[in-house]
Amino acid sequence: MNIQKSFNKNIQTGTLYLVPTPIGNLEDMTIRAIHTLRDVDVILSEDTRNTQRLLNHFSLKTKQLSFHEHNIKGRIPEVVEKLHTGINFAQVSDAGLPSISDPGRELVEACVAENLPVVALPGATAGVTALIASGLSPQPFTFYGFLPRKKKEQLLFFEEHKGERQTQIFYESPFRILATLENAREVYGERMAVVARELTKLHEEYRRGLISEIIESLKEKEVKGEIVLLIEGAREVESLDTSWEKLSILDHIKELENQGLSNKEAIKEVAKLRKVRKQEVYRVYHQ
Repeated sequence: MNIQKSFNKNIQTGTLYLVPTPIGNLEDMTIRAIHTLRDVDVILSEDTRNTQRLLNHFSLKTKQLSFHEHNIKGRIPEVVEKLHTGINFAQVSDAGLPSISDPGRELVEACVAENLPVVALPGATAGVTALIASGLSPQPFTFYGFLPRKKKEQLLFFEEHKGERQTQIFYESPFRILATLENAREVYGERMAVVARELTKLHEEYRRGLISEIIESLKEKEVKGEIVLLIEGAREVESLDTSWEKLSILDHIKELENQGLSNKEAIKEVAKLRKVRKQEVYRVYHQ
């Protein structure tokens, strides 16, 4: 292990600064982030053209070096070598925090392995920004980033995580959000969800409701822009005591689905509680 004293004046090497950039509104850039980008020797940018617009806005002249998924393996040894000579670097992604669904993790690992100081600046990140305004439980939560694109892999992912109690946070494309919600509904059943779009920008929007309600709203009008999807965690199955005896089989299934069970789980639970064959409950559900 090693202990890093981030602001030790006796440090002989350079420092890698991880600098967050605005996810939309440029006014979210912190004073410290601006000063850091001004004072370092080189900025490592996911897209130098995008970062240049940010630098121009704040009248910054710092040199840039491209650092993205296609050149990361070649860049890391170069950056590490220069850090050892005392050169300071800032790393930025196109928006938000480096390493969060963006390049950065591998460089941090390399610096840690070389005992080079890594300093993270706090700032904007879409997932947590959406979470605190979502209306869903803010803690605990799990951030998963981008989901698998293929339906089979997505369904498998949801199947593996359907029992988790924490709020789940994903990034998704506007072109895939409807299919993703339909896949989530198939596995998770009915849960509360939020689709947050274009955060901090002029057309910022939150759609809050049951998964099925959001699906219907998205069918009415196609959405655009960057999206954060949040889905509430699995609920504990609430005991209905004998109140379920007053419900029809179909209403009983719906009641359990509203508690977070998938239709398959609800059918199985109804059959167990009513002491009837699962096939009979299945038949009623589909008729």
